[in-house]
Amino acid sequence: MSWQTYVDDHLMCDIEGTGNHLTAAAILGTDGSVWAQSTSFPELKPNEIAGIIKEFDEPNTLAPTGLYMGGEKYMVIQGEPTVVIRGKKGTGGVCIKKTGQAMLFGIYEEPVNPGQCNLVVERLGDYLVDQGM
Repeated sequence: MSWQTYVDDHLMCDIEGTGNHLTAAAILGTDGSVWAQSTSFPELKPNEIAGIIKEFDEPNTLAPTGLYMGGEKYMVIQGEPTVVIRGKKGTGGVCIKKTGQAMLFGIYEEPVNPGQCNLVVERLGDYLVDQGM
C-alpha cells in the first residue's frame, strides 16, 4: 500500500460514519521528509519541522513559543511526551503521532472534535508501530 493511500483512506476518512473528515493530513519521515499528504496540508517551513522533531526528542520545548505549521500558530496542549503532540487553534487543532520511522499529522476544524482527530491519527500510528514502522 502506498503512503498516499494511508493518507487518503485512513487519515482523511469519514470519521465514525458522521460524514465529517479531517481538514488536512500528512505522513512525514522522522527526518521531516514528506512521504504523502492531502492537497490541503500546509507547506511546513524547515524551522517548523525542526521544532516538531525537537519536541519529540525534548518534550515541552514548544509549549512556551507555540507549535507552528505553515505559519499558523497552535497552542501546545496535553499530549504524550516523545509520542504525541497536540495543538489547539480556535475551534480546530492538530494531532501529531510519532512512530519509529514516521510522523502522522491530522489537522481538524469543527464539527470534528479533538477526540475524533486523536482517534484517527493515533489509531493509524499504533497500527504502523505494530507493523514495525
